[in-house]
Amino acid sequence: MTKNIIPHDHTVKQADRIKRLGYRPILIWFVGLSGSGKSTLASGLETRLFNEGINTYILDGDNIRSGLNRDLDFSDDSRKENLRRITEVSNLFVDAGTVVLTAFITPFKEERDKVRKMMGDNYVEVFVNCPLEECEKRDVKGLYQKAREGKIKNFTGIDSPFEEPTSADIEVRSHQISIEEGVQRIYDIVIGKIRKVRSLESEAGRLKP
Repeated sequence: MTKNIIPHDHTVKQADRIKRLGYRPILIWFVGLSGSGKSTLASGLETRLFNEGINTYILDGDNIRSGLNRDLDFSDDSRKENLRRITEVSNLFVDAGTVVLTAFITPFKEERDKVRKMMGDNYVEVFVNCPLEECEKRDVKGLYQKAREGKIKNFTGIDSPFEEPTSADIEVRSHQISIEEGVQRIYDIVIGKIRKVRSLESEAGRLKP
């Protein structure tokens, strides 16, 4: 930590927010190739949770890169910094009592492991598994074609690797099931984690302030 910077210890803790909200805020991190269906699934799940009275927020790749991370390119180092910033922001949202849904390619295992380590039990990783060929068929933006033509560099799946998750909490094969079925599958797992509020004494000692 930078010298002379001392994080403020807030009077209102996350456990206090959990008590008031009646549910546990978590980070749901959608991983997968461009065009795999991450944003669509995240949007469907957010609507379902929001309609049940749960505070939610989606952090999406293009939105983040047009604002907070507009200074970053698509080199490996910039991608890692992109995810580091997103993780920090997500952690603040979760601490504030929001269920955060993120939709980012997140191609490197090392970076995914860092997110899981920081968030601990407040983390669910969803691997949206879809073959590259199918993702290219869905590509309404024409990004894959531009990447194959050399007009876009460091494009995941073409000239930049995607390390498939082997330990994701949930896997959805989006080319084999409908969006509705995918949302339901994810919901059935995460809702138990969100609704499972343990004793506040243990939460206060274990959750990040």
